[in-house]
Amino acid sequence: MEKLLCFLVLTSLSHAFGQTDMSMKAFVFPKESDNSYVTLKARLTKPLKAFTVCLHFYTELSSTRGYSIFSYATKRQSNEILIFWSKDIGYSFTVGGSEILFKVPEVTVAPVHICTSWESTSGIVEFWVNGKPRVRKSLKRGYTVGEDASIILGQEQDSFGGSFEQSLVGDIGNVNMWDFVLSPDEISTVYLGGPFSPNVLDWGALKYEVQGEVFIKPQL
Repeated sequence: MEKLLCFLVLTSLSHAFGQTDMSMKAFVFPKESDNSYVTLKARLTKPLKAFTVCLHFYTELSSTRGYSIFSYATKRQSNEILIFWSKDIGYSFTVGGSEILFKVPEVTVAPVHICTSWESTSGIVEFWVNGKPRVRKSLKRGYTVGEDASIILGQEQDSFGGSFEQSLVGDIGNVNMWDFVLSPDEISTVYLGGPFSPNVLDWGALKYEVQGEVFIKPQL
């Protein structure tokens, strides 16, 4: 009986954050919800003084309302890192609760690849859309991003791991994260699908937990 209980506990734990090669796959969020999301498990042992996040997403919401693309919360700051779409404006990028905007003149319904990076020493932010850079901006110079992260796809966190709103309806995939700033050549490599091993979140060896109505399907 004791061995059976131990097996069930281990099985439950492995299911909670299963590690999977998600290459050529995407998480699909088929409808608006406040309880469907994916939690990602990062490989972090110390606070971040720089990072790069790259991902693909596909949605029809951009002309309708705002939605969360990538939400990284800590217990001290719910918007530690937030990539968000703001209707009639464009992309909102937040570090440590401070926000900057990258305007988009025209909204089209098509799969989008974005990469964004930030470094503490200068505060410089780079934001790339479909392999093309936007004008560099700056925020939170000298700041350090906490490592006790709750990372959520499909919802914006208004508190650590909860108080969800602004859900994504659509697909999201190829979510990778590094603890340093990728060079322009490296970002081009990632955009074109070339190998460049991430060390915080790795789509090729992803640890995640699905809650609610979220499905894994081939990437469009």
